[in-house]
Order: sequence, then C-alpha cells, then structure tokens
Amino acid sequence: MTRTDPRTRSVLLTGCSSGIGLDAARTLSRRGWRVFATCRKPEDCARLEAAGLESFPLDHADPDSIAMGVAETFERTGARLDALVVNGAHAMPAAMEDVPRGALREIFEANLFGPFDLINRVLPVMRREGAGRIVNISSVLGIVALPFRGPYCGTKFAMEGMTDALRRELRGSGVQVSLVEPGPITTRIRENAVPHFERWIDWEASALRFRYERELIPRLYAERGKPDRFELPPSACTRRIVHALEARRARARYRVTVPTRLAEAMRRLLSTRLADRMAGGW
Repeated sequence: MTRTDPRTRSVLLTGCSSGIGLDAARTLSRRGWRVFATCRKPEDCARLEAAGLESFPLDHADPDSIAMGVAETFERTGARLDALVVNGAHAMPAAMEDVPRGALREIFEANLFGPFDLINRVLPVMRREGAGRIVNISSVLGIVALPFRGPYCGTKFAMEGMTDALRRELRGSGVQVSLVEPGPITTRIRENAVPHFERWIDWEASALRFRYERELIPRLYAERGKPDRFELPPSACTRRIVHALEARRARARYRVTVPTRLAEAMRRLLSTRLADRMAGGW
C-alpha cells in the first residue's frame, strides 16, 4: 500500500457510535487524519467527544440532519473535505410478505437515500478540489439475498449498483469511489435491529410464524456469545477503509470475510436454482 501524508487531511464518517464506524474513526485519528466521527444520537456524540474525537449528530434518515452535519464539517474545515466514509445503516429482519410500506420507506431512507443525499452534498467540494475519496460500506447481503433479510438486501443491492454508476461517472474527476463489502463482523447491528422489528413486524400473524419461532426470533434476541463462524472484528473492515483512503489508487471493491468471497463466487458460478437451494439453508 502506498501511504500518503494524511496530516492535513479530513474525513467525515457516519455511524460511529460503535462497530465499524467507531473502529475506523479511532484508527484514522491515530494515523493523523482529522476525523469527524458522526452519530445519530447526541449522547453518542458526547461520548466520542469525551474520548477525544470531533463528533456531532448526523442522521441518514433526516435530510435536515444531513444538511447540518455537512455545514458543520465545512465550517470546521473551511469548506474542504478529503474523504467521506458512509457507514450508518440498520437492519429489518423479516419475511418480505410481512414488511409494510412504512418499514421499507424507513430502511431505504436510512440505508440508501440518506447516504446518497450526503454524497451529493460533499461532491461539489471534492470536484472543485479535483480530489477526494468516497467509501460506501455495503455488505455480503448486497451480493447474495438471504431469507428474512430482504429489506436490508434491497438497500445494499441498490447501494452496490448506484455506487458503481457513481464511480464510472466520476472517472477523470480525481474523486475515487470504493465499496467495502463486509460479511459477519462483530457489531451491534443485530441488537439495533430489534426496535425496528418490534415496531413494524407482526410476526405472530405471519403465514411463516413457525419459521420466525424456529429461525429468526432465537437469533435476534440471543445474548451475544461466541462469535459466529467466520466472524471478524471491525478492524478487518478498517484495514480496507484505510487502503481505500490512503492508497494511490483505491480499489473499486474490498471484500471482507470468507462468506463475502464465497457469495461472490456463488453469484458468478452457480445457476439460480442451485444458488436458491444453498442460500435457503444459510
């Protein structure tokens, strides 16, 4: 990896209250970046400030919050920004037939519409400078769709396609765009999904109630125990984020964990019928 001098470089990150965002913020700060580690909740921002990071609220689901977060960033940097890492997202575990329109609107606002609203607000500054890095945190579930993960898959499949289009549109601008595609990573995404599930999903009335009882509910409410098979710590993603920000030429995709690499191979090599059989058993 070619390491550039990041002493005067600034990066805006979202979803930094825990997991991938928090680890990336801490690591980039140690590497000399000026880090704006944003969170959805003000109390999480206060905790990060107390730990020595610059932090303020930014909620993907709220256009006003995005506008204020970008304005705060530019006020602190003198209308410059070298990098953006879009990480904030939440899950909505449920069978597709049980997901109401409002739930779909909520998850797409947070996981897709907000991220690209944010990107579009910082891009003019990067175009003016003729340089910049944008890193979108996607998922293995943007490569392969699994049962009871449809809403989240939908947002990540869309993010993959829109990020590919953006990268190609920005060719020659000096702005480099990358996707990081994690598989199982130690984060709070499962715990954070519970309020959304409880708000929107009437699983007891579902035609698939037996599968909720057998497969989804035990896992969703299980206490955190030993890591899942192939699970890696957030630092595994941070290493790819660092490369995407500091290498002379960032990669278009960074696949993290064995399941992500297997999912990509499955998409390329298997028939749809065989892939369906394999995915149904995950």
